[in-house]
Amino acid sequence: MPADSEPSADLPPLPRTWRPLGPRVVGIAVTFALVAVVAAGWFGFDPEDRARFTWFQRGTLIFFGLLYLALMFALIRSRAVAYADRLVVVNGYRRHEFAWPQIVAARLPPGAPWVTLDLADGETASVMGIQGSDGARARTALRELKALVEAGSAP
Repeated sequence: MPADSEPSADLPPLPRTWRPLGPRVVGIAVTFALVAVVAAGWFGFDPEDRARFTWFQRGTLIFFGLLYLALMFALIRSRAVAYADRLVVVNGYRRHEFAWPQIVAARLPPGAPWVTLDLADGETASVMGIQGSDGARARTALRELKALVEAGSAP
């Protein structure tokens, strides 16, 4: 969106951040449930059974637990932030910045997992911060994003 333009009534106030709600809630709930089940299982063993686990086996379990947490954190931190001059997209641990004129269109076809940006160079970019599973919330975010893309491409 050009800096010298006046904000339209249709445009959301900037900066505007979109985050997926459903995947965040499910990710956090599953993480707490998994930690509770693993802790209950571990402390449900007799001390003799727990003592039979080698340090390598314990380390392997801890490694996979940390790997799970790293992957879940990547999903939970996904977002899109619209500024007056650019759109910042964080998908997992990757961050992309797009100037508004770079973005040609934003799409969320029925059944698509998240919004896809069509870029001026012919490439596409995923926006995991707006997930189709969020239903009406995702459609509202897409409308806002489309309005910003349209305002950003206006002369």
